[in-house]
Amino acid sequence: MAQINICLKRIFTVFNIFFMVVGGVAIALALWYQFFMDVRGYNLEGRSTQLFILYLVGCIAMMIALLGAYGAHKESKVALIMFLVFMVIGCLVMLIIGIPAAIIHPQLKGIVEQTFRRFVPLDKSSEDVRNMAEVIQEKFHCCGLFSYKDWENIPDSCLCSQEEEKEGKCQTVENNTFMLQRMSVYTKTCFPTIMDHIQFHYNIMLVVSFTLAVLALLGMILSSIMIHQLYYPNRHTIVVSMMPPKYEELHNTPAY
Repeated sequence: MAQINICLKRIFTVFNIFFMVVGGVAIALALWYQFFMDVRGYNLEGRSTQLFILYLVGCIAMMIALLGAYGAHKESKVALIMFLVFMVIGCLVMLIIGIPAAIIHPQLKGIVEQTFRRFVPLDKSSEDVRNMAEVIQEKFHCCGLFSYKDWENIPDSCLCSQEEEKEGKCQTVENNTFMLQRMSVYTKTCFPTIMDHIQFHYNIMLVVSFTLAVLALLGMILSSIMIHQLYYPNRHTIVVSMMPPKYEELHNTPAY
């Protein structure tokens, strides 16, 4: 005889399917990101941690969803208790990540700007920073992080084409390399574009963190109710025990 309410079991099954889909999306996103970065020829060394976290979150979410579905289908107390423990841990982890990130969000631009100013002048930064700066300049048609003066020797990636000069996207400056040679470089700087990308990914992280926290909380509630029904199958409701004394006397009037 089934001890768990059939409607609750169906809701819990839908929840686990959705949770499994979330895990699959995380894995697919990691695969797409890795493929995209490989095709573009970007260095993945600094992003290996983010990719690992995405893969890990996706795999864990799918395994927990399978555990919950199995526990509900077999009405297994052990499986449901394990599911509840994982939901509690997951909710706490997501809140530990999301709350500090939400607090820091208003100061994010200042923190990132302070970090990026340490790379100036770009010529004296590490080779990875210089290469990444040139890739960004070529892709987004900008020059320097905050100004073209971030380069002591302006690279070719800052140079404008004749069509861009006609469109008013360039400015004429003097390069220190060839005896103050005048050259046309992009007027737009790269930091605003970089900051937009950072804020976009940061906002995604916040949304994902709090969304997973809410899902974990919902999973905690559903699994707790199911565990309660398994341990107390004959307890239907607490409404009768909460009746006022006078009403309870009328309700329990003996038959003559």
